Amino acid sequence: MKSISNKLTSLLLAASAWAGTAAFTVAHAVNDLPGGPAVNQLNLHPPATKIAEELHWLHWFMLILCAVIFVAVFSVMFYSIWKHRKSVGHKAANFHESVTVEIVWTIVPFIIVILMALPATKMVVAMKDTSNADLTIKATGYQWKWGYDYLKGEGEGIGFLSTLDASHRAMSESGKPPATDNYLLKVDNPLVVPVGKKVRIITTANDVIHAFMVPAFGIKQDAIPGFVRDTWFRAEKTGDFYGQCAELCGKEHAYMPIHVKVLSAEDYSKWVDGEKKKLAAKADDPNKVWTLDDLAKRGEKVYAANCAACHQANGKGAGPIKPLDGAAVVLDEDKSKQIAVLLNGQNNGTMPSWKQLSDTEIAAVITYTKNNWSNKTGQLVQPAEVKTARK
Repeated sequence: MKSISNKLTSLLLAASAWAGTAAFTVAHAVNDLPGGPAVNQLNLHPPATKIAEELHWLHWFMLILCAVIFVAVFSVMFYSIWKHRKSVGHKAANFHESVTVEIVWTIVPFIIVILMALPATKMVVAMKDTSNADLTIKATGYQWKWGYDYLKGEGEGIGFLSTLDASHRAMSESGKPPATDNYLLKVDNPLVVPVGKKVRIITTANDVIHAFMVPAFGIKQDAIPGFVRDTWFRAEKTGDFYGQCAELCGKEHAYMPIHVKVLSAEDYSKWVDGEKKKLAAKADDPNKVWTLDDLAKRGEKVYAANCAACHQANGKGAGPIKPLDGAAVVLDEDKSKQIAVLLNGQNNGTMPSWKQLSDTEIAAVITYTKNNWSNKTGQLVQPAEVKTARK
């Protein structure tokens, strides 16, 4: 019962805290963001799922119950202090014990706890029932982005990374961001789901602990390296809904938004068809032999999307992030060393593994780093070499 109560309290507090911090984060916004935070927001988000609606009800039930108890207890206490004060002649009663009082102050709190525990338990059980899902998606937390893989249901096989939109990063780094309703919540690839379908979200992480939270859906689930957790939601209406990583995960924790786009069944099917066509078009033959120029151009795009956030566009790195410009492993003639770093990571996860990238993408970004900035090695890595190193 204690663990259930802690779980529910954690979710409610996190949602309330996110409501406040999100309002602060978009302090420059001029309008409320539908599906996201509102200007000067104090309450929980408007619910978009049945679970979120019940959480709202439970939140107010608990708040009112606690307020009634607070008023009742302190009213009796202050009345007794005032009415029976020594200055008007009252003397303290002298008695040893009262069985009646002891029974009352045992039974009444017990009844109150039961009144709070029953709806809370029902809620937590419903929140953890991920069975019979129409769609299963794995959400993987990375420093600092989300990876989505559609594992089961319509869209099975689709996978992509979702990163903060480059224009919003630039606004943040400028120090003077313009008034923007979805400031630091816009991503390049939102998570897309159909309305009215039960969506199971499996969470895990690649490096440190993250947390997948979308307040409008009433979901918050930690994403822990080496562990698989799950949660679920069923959106009751179409639209755009926003969340953030809710676990402090490093220096760019604030740059790890979640954008869920809920579409009608027809539009979702169209989106799935479009994504599968894109995947087919992007499917690279790992045995294709590339020229250095073509591979470097491809690698520049991969670097900008996945590496520049830490190593910077100039390759100089920052703080504990090692520079790539002039790095020994980049300049080394033994290309297998850098391939191993990309595939396996290093320094206890400071440099994460990038196995989720394709053989061609890894080969391209290595080739780009070996021939950019002051690194003029003339070396290139073919996708086939990366494919061999994976085995």
